[in-house]
Amino acid sequence: MKAAKPLPAYLVQRYQGWKATTYADNASWYRRLATEGQRPRAMVISCCDSRVHVTSIFGADSGEFFIHRNIANLVPGYEPDGAQHGTSAAVEYAVVALKVVHLIVLGHSNCGGVAGCLDMCSGHAPHLEETSSFVGRWMDILRPGYERVKDEPDDALRARKLEKEAVLVSLENLMTFPFVREAVERDELTLHGLWTEIGAGGLEWYDPRTTAFVPVADRAAGGL
Repeated sequence: MKAAKPLPAYLVQRYQGWKATTYADNASWYRRLATEGQRPRAMVISCCDSRVHVTSIFGADSGEFFIHRNIANLVPGYEPDGAQHGTSAAVEYAVVALKVVHLIVLGHSNCGGVAGCLDMCSGHAPHLEETSSFVGRWMDILRPGYERVKDEPDDALRARKLEKEAVLVSLENLMTFPFVREAVERDELTLHGLWTEIGAGGLEWYDPRTTAFVPVADRAAGGL
């Protein structure tokens, strides 16, 4: 095994700055989190994309959100086959163990995973069709969403619609998990679909009554 290279200097400097400021100013809170454990009210499933900064969008502190990130913020359907399922495990832990009361799926603009799905499903990315492609097989989850938007003639609008379909497909798949469905039916858990426009800083919420995404600023705030 090769000798490990030292941690990049800029990360060391940022850690030292955090420890001397943010941590120092909130040390008692961090100690409380460590000793009493986490009690997040919400789980957020978002994309791995480095531009999606969930805690910044909502001004959240440590301990507020249970966050799971994956390619294109997708949730697969319930599949208790004994295999290893990271996203499903995170959902199970959040709902069953942590008993979060809100589960948010957050999509975003200019999603590379969604763009790959568009290319793959339209026959322009044969490498993603290979069984050896982890990204391609993961994006298979979004194929039902592609079928719903494939006839949109405008390329940019089709991509944006598929980004929002990634949210909707995930919400649909979440309801295939018995423990999620039961918690929703008991009114102990609420599912939310959001989509953020990175460049404009916009945030849209999926309104199941109108089956449309609407700007968060245009709707009355609800209680979290």
